[in-house]
Amino acid sequence: MKFTWKKALGIATAASMLMGTAACGNGDTASEGSTGDVQDVTLTVWAPQEDQAEGTNWLAKVEEGFEKEHPEYNITWKNDVVSEGDASKTVTTDPTAAADVYMFASDQLGVLIDSGAIGQLGTDAEKQVREQNGDMEIDSVTGTDGKLYGVPYTDNTWFMYYNKAKISDEDAKSLDTMLSKAVVTFPLSNSWYINGFYDGLELFGPDGTDEDAGIVFPADGADITSYLVDLVANPSFRNDDGASGLADLQAGTADVLFSGTWSAADVKAALGDNMGVAALPTFTVDGQTKQMKSFAATKAVAYNPNAENTRAAAEFAAYMGSTDAQKWHYEMRQIPPTDQSLSDLIADDPAAKAQADTMANTAILQSGLSAMNDWWTPAETFGKALVNKEVTADNAAAKFQEWVDQLGAKLA
Repeated sequence: MKFTWKKALGIATAASMLMGTAACGNGDTASEGSTGDVQDVTLTVWAPQEDQAEGTNWLAKVEEGFEKEHPEYNITWKNDVVSEGDASKTVTTDPTAAADVYMFASDQLGVLIDSGAIGQLGTDAEKQVREQNGDMEIDSVTGTDGKLYGVPYTDNTWFMYYNKAKISDEDAKSLDTMLSKAVVTFPLSNSWYINGFYDGLELFGPDGTDEDAGIVFPADGADITSYLVDLVANPSFRNDDGASGLADLQAGTADVLFSGTWSAADVKAALGDNMGVAALPTFTVDGQTKQMKSFAATKAVAYNPNAENTRAAAEFAAYMGSTDAQKWHYEMRQIPPTDQSLSDLIADDPAAKAQADTMANTAILQSGLSAMNDWWTPAETFGKALVNKEVTADNAAAKFQEWVDQLGAKLA
């Protein structure tokens, strides 16, 4: 479904965007001044520098498109640079002084909700999100109350690149097969990647919104840890410290890299026509096939319920995640869309296709709850202990249990 958002939200919808309040306050009136049927509106927008750069000014194009769709507004735009990754700490410093519309990483959702800095989507915006996206993307912007609080526009996960001169497409389905034929790099010491081996791991319920459910590891987590001890000892394995994996691939001393769409251009430059891209492989633990699974999140657009004109802010947030805006984002900056109606747009883009495949089939949701912050440091510490061979065959079970206890987690 294509969303152009021409006068998409009515008065009743605007009211629902404020989570049940009777009206939108100043957002429903011409409080900023009006001439006839045209309302004067000022909207402050925060977006990454790359989306505002000369020659690739996606934000300016989206704002121009919104103005054409909404002749009822005479808009003064006030844009500033804040990246998606910095959104929560910047917005929550003072939600009443933050931007009317901003872009954010979905793992920040809980913090933004707790601080009252993010507005609930109205009926039409929620319909847009549900029709554009798959379950994983929808869950990424769903609060603990079951309401939607953001408009996804791209996925954020990792998958696999490989050298087709060494590894066939069939080989790429199995990590163990690849290790027998080539050198594999993996960021085992990175807390955003180590989870990939613990098939069955669940973070705060199946949709990531149940804090009481906590962190649940698979029952065979100790056996998986023993597998990782052997993996580190394998001469065909190298830990990727965040830069070394790509450097090894470029130097021809490694053949497999686990990363995201941000590495596509560099990998293509290194491998050329031999660049293979795929969702995540399986591996074998004690004769049992396990599926590697990445963390999955999205980047999304939100409006601030503290905005002077919440109605216009909510409409523009929805428009920034519209079909047209996502299409322009890909054309101007190669940001893969979440909008499923744009699948033909990425048909010839192997990295974007692998990302979509991973989100749909080999990923678990990176919860947006504040409690997710408890994961990062212990996971990194455990990964480093594996890489440094402090975890051994003899103590793997005990070290794994220490990690579980540190996280306050439990076994399935």
